[in-house]
Amino acid sequence: MIDYDLAILYGIETKQLKRQVNRNKKRFPSDFMFQLAKEEFDSLRCQFGTLKRGAHPKYPPYVFTEQGIAMLSSVISSERAITVNIAIMRAFVKMRQILATHKELAEKLKELENKLKNQDKSIKVIFDVIRKLIDEPVKPNKRIGFLTDKNLQK
Repeated sequence: MIDYDLAILYGIETKQLKRQVNRNKKRFPSDFMFQLAKEEFDSLRCQFGTLKRGAHPKYPPYVFTEQGIAMLSSVISSERAITVNIAIMRAFVKMRQILATHKELAEKLKELENKLKNQDKSIKVIFDVIRKLIDEPVKPNKRIGFLTDKNLQK
């Protein structure tokens, strides 16, 4: 999540959130928080529309991972921040559950697809054999038994 979105949720100014983070840099390693690259930030700024003086940040925002948001609860200790952090953590848990469910469904779909591919191959072999049987000329059956003069004339 981006720093200014979190600041809105926590009910504080973005600069206050950044100040707290900068004072506690050791609590936020790169897998907890990172700053957007200039290209990413410029792309994000293009999506804001027209810039109003002072309405948009000059510097790339911080982006927090799930662990970084959990760490923010120890840095910003207001009642609202605690409540919001709990809600965000529950949202992350729900997202993981949904992703796990989709992953399981994708794996089952892949299994079914592989089974059908194997069956398609088997069905193709069966049709090839049937086509060969149809294409072969029918040979007249030889008569079995004793030959008589009448049989020889035919």
